[in-house]
Amino acid sequence: MLAAEMKYDIKDINLAEQGENNIQWAIKDMPVLTKIRKRFEQEKPFEGLRLSACSHVTKETAALCLTMQAGGADTVLVASNPLSTQDDVAAALVKYHNIPVYAIAGESVEQYKSHIKHAIEHKPNLVIEDGCDLVSMLHTDYPELLSNIIGSTEETTTGIIRLQAMEKEGSLKFPAVGVNTSLTKHLYDNRYGTGQSSMDGIMRAANILIAGKTVVISGYGWCGRGCALRAKALGGDVIVCEVDPLKALEAVMEGYRVMPIAEAAKVGDIFLTVTGDKHVVDIPHILSMKEGAILANAGHFNWEVNVLDLAAYSTEIKRIRPYMDEYKLNNGKSVYVLCEGRLVNLSAAEGHPASVMDMSFANQALGMEYIVKNRGKLENKLHTLPETVDYEIASLKLEAMGIKIDTLTAEQKEYLNSWKI
Repeated sequence: MLAAEMKYDIKDINLAEQGENNIQWAIKDMPVLTKIRKRFEQEKPFEGLRLSACSHVTKETAALCLTMQAGGADTVLVASNPLSTQDDVAAALVKYHNIPVYAIAGESVEQYKSHIKHAIEHKPNLVIEDGCDLVSMLHTDYPELLSNIIGSTEETTTGIIRLQAMEKEGSLKFPAVGVNTSLTKHLYDNRYGTGQSSMDGIMRAANILIAGKTVVISGYGWCGRGCALRAKALGGDVIVCEVDPLKALEAVMEGYRVMPIAEAAKVGDIFLTVTGDKHVVDIPHILSMKEGAILANAGHFNWEVNVLDLAAYSTEIKRIRPYMDEYKLNNGKSVYVLCEGRLVNLSAAEGHPASVMDMSFANQALGMEYIVKNRGKLENKLHTLPETVDYEIASLKLEAMGIKIDTLTAEQKEYLNSWKI
């Protein structure tokens, strides 16, 4: 099908050449996914099936969509966040790869929702998700299509939380694989990918020096660990805010200051939320901040920092830089909100580097294959990929990096499997 005959909604088809260059650049740093794609080309595990992907439209996501297409899937892609689309990549997928894309950087919330509806109207058999918006809308507004769904995969912690809630109340109508639960996803993507790309986003948006600043990280899951690690490496004085005593204790042991957000708000220079919850940084916290405090979020949704209600406490809101707004508060101070409170690492920066998404999207591709191979056998609940998949991905990644590791001898294996001295 030619792009002229295809239905899609993107910013500008003329951006396609640059987008294709970016896609091919990413693929060079995604050797694990490349191996999977070559196998899929031969085996066609998704032949005759329709796939709707709701994810950040980046060059790395493009590589995943091409892998699914190589496996025979009739693929449509929409954005999972209004600000995270790379418009040139969207154009390249349409023009050069015949994949319909409905995504425009900076689209309104209404347009964002309408694009998700296009993905649902594709009548998918398979769903790749980042945040669970498409799956939620399917269950709420399109119950007649649920019987078509073989299963879905979910990329992010926020989506996992929503799927767990659906499973708990018995409303999940098809099996879902929580890719974020796989070790080769959350140990690497969340820690090293989010850590690096979030600090990159803050520096691009505000053009500030991190060294010497007090950086407050709300949430010490794997994303929070990565953000704290990178902020500290850049010379930041890191404070961690947590609700989980075990995670808080770990942060203390790693050398960070730990305190409630109400206390941290008074001393922080930069605030970054990575929790998956809402109003983690709320109005009372913001009103107590120092002049010039910078607020950013790397969690999936834009309500971790209560930006929506902040307008009522402001005398003026002014766009200072492309991804930075000044809120002049009615107490006389100003705070600066990055990316409207949306994902700073995907809005102001480019998201995770391809090398780490290589493992994450290998999990997505193999998760889709696992669902199809086990069609009709999986309960309508949240599943984790078998541990063997993690080992396969890790082994392929090490091989691609030219790194060799030891193997157990027969004597060592026997020893580890015996209780005798």
